[in-house]
Amino acid sequence: MIAKRVGQILLVIWSVGTLTFLLTRSLPGDMAYRIAASRYGYDQTDGAAAELVRAELGLDQSWWQSYVHWLTDLVQLKLGNSLVSGEAVWHEIAHQFGHTLALALVALLFALLIGPPLGLLAAWKPNGLFDRFTLLLSTLLRSVPAFIIGIGLITLFAVRLKWLPAAGYGSGQYFILPALTLALGLSAVSIRVSRHALVEVMHTDYYQFSRLKGLTEMRSFLRHGLRNVAIPVLAYHSVQLVYLIEGVVIVESLFAWPGSGHALVHAVIARDVPMIQGTCLIMGGIFVLLNMLVDMLSAVIDPRVTVHGGRRG
Repeated sequence: MIAKRVGQILLVIWSVGTLTFLLTRSLPGDMAYRIAASRYGYDQTDGAAAELVRAELGLDQSWWQSYVHWLTDLVQLKLGNSLVSGEAVWHEIAHQFGHTLALALVALLFALLIGPPLGLLAAWKPNGLFDRFTLLLSTLLRSVPAFIIGIGLITLFAVRLKWLPAAGYGSGQYFILPALTLALGLSAVSIRVSRHALVEVMHTDYYQFSRLKGLTEMRSFLRHGLRNVAIPVLAYHSVQLVYLIEGVVIVESLFAWPGSGHALVHAVIARDVPMIQGTCLIMGGIFVLLNMLVDMLSAVIDPRVTVHGGRRG
């Protein structure tokens, strides 16, 4: 499984990097002018400054020469320097990614505290009032974009109630609104996945037999239901990690969070190609690594899961 994932990481790095290279090159406007404006400000930028930047960075080269140069550096694990700040891309990402990782972990913790518990409670009485309420709630959360959820939370808790800061980075209270914005979107389907998983387990023969033996509902769930329910919940969250990665870009920009997502938006505006490529490569690689960890954890929870993702007969 590890060898397979390593191959996937290499494929993701090449494909994401190549696609990012092509997209940034196809953006309208003068790249040299945008970079010069990001360095010196729009008021201090003119055609001469853009030409100096073009000559300094070699932007007058053909696209295939630039691509070969980038690919050669990538093989040597060199992501280059930021075209705006001049700092090494590895240094910039190392500084920003810590904030992004902290926010993502808090959001994932919130999602695990919201989604699975509500889904398990809804499964105790299928088609009951609470079950229908969670269905409505998950449908609503799933259909609303992350930035709308974030604006709603800011309006309620920061503007009206004044309980939490609207944006910025600092103590623990600054984590709550952006992490909750990500967690609500991530929990939307998690509620229903957990509910359907428990209902399915409760109708199995081994679970019904445990009740016939005289075990209480809670003991039957802990002994025979919890580990079986955990497998589809873990599988869902591993797939939805891409939502977390995508959502970080939007949420960090909304809450002025100093992470990789916020920096990526500024890099796109400034045409900072090395920063765009480096950030996208790191996010793609992290996604594959997290999926590998989830697969390994699933194999630990359920020994029937093979390294190929199936089950033994």
